[in-house]
Amino acid sequence: MPFDARIGRRLRPRDLHILLAILQTGSMAKAASQLAMSQPAVSKAIADMEHLLKVRLLDRSPRGVVPTRYGSALARRGQVVLNELAQGVAELESLADPTVGELRMGSAEPFAAAIAAPIMRQLREQHPGVGFHVVTGDLSTLMAELAARNIEFAMSRLYEGARLDGMIAEVLFDDAYAIVAGAQSRWTTRRKVQLPDLLQEAWVLPPYDSFQGREIAAAFRANGVEPPRPSVATMSLHLRNALLATGRFLTMLPSFPLRLGRSSLRALPVKLERTQLPVGIIRLRDRSITPLGQLFIDRVRALTKPLARAR
Repeated sequence: MPFDARIGRRLRPRDLHILLAILQTGSMAKAASQLAMSQPAVSKAIADMEHLLKVRLLDRSPRGVVPTRYGSALARRGQVVLNELAQGVAELESLADPTVGELRMGSAEPFAAAIAAPIMRQLREQHPGVGFHVVTGDLSTLMAELAARNIEFAMSRLYEGARLDGMIAEVLFDDAYAIVAGAQSRWTTRRKVQLPDLLQEAWVLPPYDSFQGREIAAAFRANGVEPPRPSVATMSLHLRNALLATGRFLTMLPSFPLRLGRSSLRALPVKLERTQLPVGIIRLRDRSITPLGQLFIDRVRALTKPLARAR
């Protein structure tokens, strides 16, 4: 089905917006209410699209309106189109004034707390008109968000074997894992600690079937020991930090928040071999960064420059 001038003229962003609203609500009536339109107008928009594209986009089921495979494909691509249009409008605004508008970005949790948070605070103090939408997750989640054009860039550890097809990675610094405890832990007073000495302690770690958990398990094995059975397996940073503050738990974390002085936790004197990986900013190769996004990235580079010197 060639994208000729006829389809290009007649398939409008409004039509894609209607289709996405129907799929989000599961009903033409609910979509009409959400869009402040009449139900006949919504039905006609879908019928016109189906006539134009010569495929059926929606089916009715006991659960409401569901997409056909053609509807799912158009909705997936249509969301990208609408995201790009929204980004274009935001870029026009930021071209007039790069200190207003909203920045959509992604970050792994440690980077959000240690790097993104202080920069956001600075920018908000200097430019009250800016806003931020932050997606957090592991590298695979962030790459999916980038591919869908939901975010401008992401900050993460760059794991070996990650396929960055169509993306550019700027390495900021290298970082190794550290064994970490709360300030009250008896282990923080030791000058020499061996990893095997710690295996019987209480550990709070990500579940080993998660992306981060698998990386941590691999780090234990790379240093000659089997991963300990976690006393608490959780992805919650708040729960982890609360348990570490008791002084009775240990964990394994990236070391850069401690090196930046952004954490009240303490790294134990255990050197972990073969856990060092580059940390960087990832973005799409064919997508330009908005002025607000560039301003944020420049702040990231300045903040992490002391870590880069150690490479």
